[in-house]
Amino acid sequence: MTIDEICFLSATELAHLIRNRKVSPVDATEAVLARAEKVNPALNLFAYPMASLARDAARSAEAAVMSGEVLGPLHGVPITVKDNVPIAGLPLGNGSIAMKDFVANSDAVVVQRIKAAGAIIVGKTTLPEFAHRILTDSPTYGITRNPWNLDYTPGGSSGGASAALAAGVAPLAIGTDGGGSIRAPASNTGVTGIKATLGRIPFETFPDGFGNFAFVGPMARTTADLALFLSVLAGPHSDDPYTLGVPLDHSESAPKSKYRIGWIEHFGRYRTDPEVAQLNGKMAASLQREGHDIETISPASFNDIYETYVVIATTAHATRLSSFAAKWGDKLTSSMRKSIDRGARYSAVELQKAQDSRTLLFRSVQRLFERFDLLLTPTMTAPPTKIDADGSVESAMYAEHAAPLYPFNLTGHPAASVPAGFTKSGLPVGLQIVGPWFAEKRILKVAAELETIHRWNERWPPMVSPSRLPDC
Repeated sequence: MTIDEICFLSATELAHLIRNRKVSPVDATEAVLARAEKVNPALNLFAYPMASLARDAARSAEAAVMSGEVLGPLHGVPITVKDNVPIAGLPLGNGSIAMKDFVANSDAVVVQRIKAAGAIIVGKTTLPEFAHRILTDSPTYGITRNPWNLDYTPGGSSGGASAALAAGVAPLAIGTDGGGSIRAPASNTGVTGIKATLGRIPFETFPDGFGNFAFVGPMARTTADLALFLSVLAGPHSDDPYTLGVPLDHSESAPKSKYRIGWIEHFGRYRTDPEVAQLNGKMAASLQREGHDIETISPASFNDIYETYVVIATTAHATRLSSFAAKWGDKLTSSMRKSIDRGARYSAVELQKAQDSRTLLFRSVQRLFERFDLLLTPTMTAPPTKIDADGSVESAMYAEHAAPLYPFNLTGHPAASVPAGFTKSGLPVGLQIVGPWFAEKRILKVAAELETIHRWNERWPPMVSPSRLPDC
């Protein structure tokens, strides 16, 4: 197979071909590395390329295939990992000069699991400093760009991951999501990603295991790949308390063929861009034509949720990053310093009030799921922005553009972004599907239905369409 043909395969297809000795892990890895070498100068995908390590792993994977060993579900499949997820012996940069010399001493649980499944890590992807923005740039890595239009951001904070997927550089990526950081970049680049239920996937590296609002999880180009990847990452771990009571099987006992779905066009007090609302409305209408019961709703419970989120998120920044700000000063991103300063001004009473408001929000969303099987929202209220926008967690832009995202970090409900089409200027936008706790299979079932209807996985950015690799 050619480089183009391999790079355009889904992870599910590629794993099948490798298992049946139709494609070798070495050829798959070399194809992805060749694609990365071609597009990376334009896109800036990698914080830490891993070509040599990937080639070594691919040769070992090929030997396992040829010797008839039992193979994992992702055997030989290339994958990227965001550079705030530890890989033993490698830099863990977090997009910050403050972490430039830090080396992880152990693998994160998700890294352990992808290695056990046979995946081959080809690089660590870029993120904004300490994952604090819905754009991807940092003093360490520079600017990461959107394959659909290099003047626009691929989103953040998992922007390197999303841009790599859209550009054909590995069919799978590990991202993290502290306020939309898997779903926003998925929306901006026309790929898929899911923030699973709190505890479905261990995030044992997050400092506060009990007040957690951040998630690690899968990103992919197809729904089938997202489901496969989720099955690899999910499962309990002793260091993450929320994982301990999670059902091992993420299927529904009696899945329905048709669902009651609440459609939220405008989120809280924020208005969705008309073009984004129209594209998302078409997705909702297509599900209605398939027999699902769609009802437009405007829950008041989402009003003013940003005030709750910003207290929790910025106090976390202040608590964990103030020493870096004191040491490095203006070498940190200015918006990172603003978030730290804002968080330091909140009192313990204000933080506790925010935690109480978080609980009230969770209970109000639970009431919605007494009426509905799923919720649909725009993933973001606006299309991708230019690369020089702000988008930090303490900014008005973040409050508005990510309004459908951060509430579900606070409540822990599973939420996925799937492609919803393209603006007139050719930029992708996403649709968010939200479910009750542990309803990932329900979300993915509807996502697969939309994928079949709209055939979103057949369109690629012009710069990486088959036989049109750029001269970077």
